[in-house]
Amino acid sequence: MNDHLREVKAVSDEIGVKFIGLGAAPEWMHEEMPLMPKGRYKLMNSYMEKVGTMGTAMMRRTCTVQVNLDFGSEADMVQKLRVSLALQPVATALFANSPFFEGKVNGHKSWRAKIWRHLDADRTGMLPFVFEDGMGFERWVQWVLDVPMYFVYRDGKYINALGMSFRDFLKGELPALPGEKPTLSDWADHLTTVFPEARIKQFIEMRGADGGPWRRLCALPAFWVGLMYDQNSLDAAWDLCKNWAAEQRDALRVAASIDGLQAKVDGINMHDLAREVVAISEAGLKARARAGAGGLLPDETHFLNAVKETIETGKTPADELLDRYNGDWNGDISKIYDEYSY
Repeated sequence: MNDHLREVKAVSDEIGVKFIGLGAAPEWMHEEMPLMPKGRYKLMNSYMEKVGTMGTAMMRRTCTVQVNLDFGSEADMVQKLRVSLALQPVATALFANSPFFEGKVNGHKSWRAKIWRHLDADRTGMLPFVFEDGMGFERWVQWVLDVPMYFVYRDGKYINALGMSFRDFLKGELPALPGEKPTLSDWADHLTTVFPEARIKQFIEMRGADGGPWRRLCALPAFWVGLMYDQNSLDAAWDLCKNWAAEQRDALRVAASIDGLQAKVDGINMHDLAREVVAISEAGLKARARAGAGGLLPDETHFLNAVKETIETGKTPADELLDRYNGDWNGDISKIYDEYSY
């Protein structure tokens, strides 16, 4: 990560650009933000104008950090996906970093998470079916088949398949390409258009954290690796959340977005829960015993220091920003650029 950021900085310094790690653009308005010049984005943008209320804001003014991890079998995938979905609100809370939007305090610790909650119900969310008996690869495929399509990629061009059915495509009945049946790459493309809080492709994507400052770019993968890559830790994490109802998981997702570590749902105190989860992650990293800091440290637990500080202080990055806004910034959000960019 350090090598990558150094390479990026070498280019950005030449053109006078800096970067800031936040979950949402703090001041810029919709009309100030051009759409990323990618063929699929034009199609996605027009579709998102018709479903949900915040999809076009997601495409222009939000930033997440994702972690991609392996699974070793179908059963391993199921357990890891369940844990990652159920505990994604903990990551949202710990890494909450978007309290400003359009130049104002927005009332959420993670406005990015709020935007994703209002994007497109067909392809987002906490996926209750994952926690039902019979969950496996086939059940995942059946869900993805029912998610409306965006496009088909042919000969370097994106063909409009907005709202069409991949099931029809399998039968050669896709209106956009009559008589054609999908290739495996079409399926791989379609998998990239589902956006739940955790996603299965050939690996698991954790999708619940705001973009953040430099130190947290490695804290997030350390957090999830500690939970996922040691079986004792994975079992302990599952024990924490296995009895939650779907309604509780959804409520935690909402509460994490609004209140961060101060969230409370049905007697579940987010700060206490996060403390337990981080301790499990730390134990997992110790048990994994992969040398850190170029071999100078016995394990990778030092990467968790940023979130351990958050646990100790009770203050997420969003809380720190709000303290600055209400303190020495005197309500001037623009001070965020000089003080937090890198």
